[in-house]
Amino acid sequence: MDHATFRSGFGRWLADHAADLDRFRHLPTDLDGQFAVLRDLQRLLHDAGWLRWGWPEAMGGLGGSPVLRGVLSEELAAAGYPPPFSFGMMEVLAPAVARFAPEIAAWALPALLRGDEAWCQGFSEPEAGSDLGSLRLRAVDEGDHWRVDGQKVWTSWAQYADRCILLARTGTQADGHRGITALFVDMDSPGVTVRPLRAMSGDAEFAELFFDGVAVPKERTLGAVGGGWAVTMYVLSCERGAVAWQRQAWMHRRLADVIAEAAGAASPAWAGETFALLYALRLASRRTLRRLADGEVPGPDASVDKVLMASAEQLLFDGALDFLPGTLVAGDDDTARTWRTGYFYSRAASIYGGTSEIQRNILAERVLGLPRPA
Repeated sequence: MDHATFRSGFGRWLADHAADLDRFRHLPTDLDGQFAVLRDLQRLLHDAGWLRWGWPEAMGGLGGSPVLRGVLSEELAAAGYPPPFSFGMMEVLAPAVARFAPEIAAWALPALLRGDEAWCQGFSEPEAGSDLGSLRLRAVDEGDHWRVDGQKVWTSWAQYADRCILLARTGTQADGHRGITALFVDMDSPGVTVRPLRAMSGDAEFAELFFDGVAVPKERTLGAVGGGWAVTMYVLSCERGAVAWQRQAWMHRRLADVIAEAAGAASPAWAGETFALLYALRLASRRTLRRLADGEVPGPDASVDKVLMASAEQLLFDGALDFLPGTLVAGDDDTARTWRTGYFYSRAASIYGGTSEIQRNILAERVLGLPRPA
């Protein structure tokens, strides 16, 4: 199916089912409630077939270009609906499993697409956040399985996850990023402990993970042993693709909301600068999305997308704080709580997925060719 046909057909479907979809416009303010409602939305979209386009038929999809998935997320945002329950997990993690372990994706991806399962991303550690090459969680070869011991932290929504894409040290610490292997781990495995962490919003958006002698079958290895860095780079590229594309579409919607709710109080200069950043992000993420759809692995220039996304999101919610203070700061209804949650989350935009400082260093050294400081 071509993009224009998909877009027009999905738009008609949204219009024809507006009454059934209306309950998804305003989500609960608690995390459990949000996940329950978004899971219902995902299953509705899956059963209607729309969510399956852009995924290989061998993995539960209907075929077609991966760009169709970006079209779906954009149309949902434009119509005032949130992304489905597993959108981030599908677009960040599932492509890597499909690329590096298609035999795993064949049986695991259909449940994720249906919303029957959730996945999480076990990358960051207490002393290895943006510097993943220094991670210490270890997987020891035990013949037919790996024995995994160690800790992860800042794992988003781990308490809801059934599987984890886990980076583990299989080489020596001196090997750096060359001694890392990616594993596909069942979260109900003996020895896995999830400890939720509460954010400033009051929600336990992420968690610590502890692995104590966890046995992971060798056939759950993603890609080559010692080749986990390639999986890592691909996952990070996917964050700059469909996820950034969906995020900019959602932020365009929230920019319009601020301007409308501020009733003329919003600064034209702020609105113009925010729109310019969002449009730049739109162009950059579209380029990355198309490169991924063509089978490319975007290079260091994709860090531009991450810098733009963080800058745009923080500027957007700085404006919401300035021009909607009575709502965002003092309000006590669901609308106010939604704005506050968005503001709090925007503070982390320049940290998660690689800090803005790290992204700018990558661009300076690997794209512009600037010398490192002495």
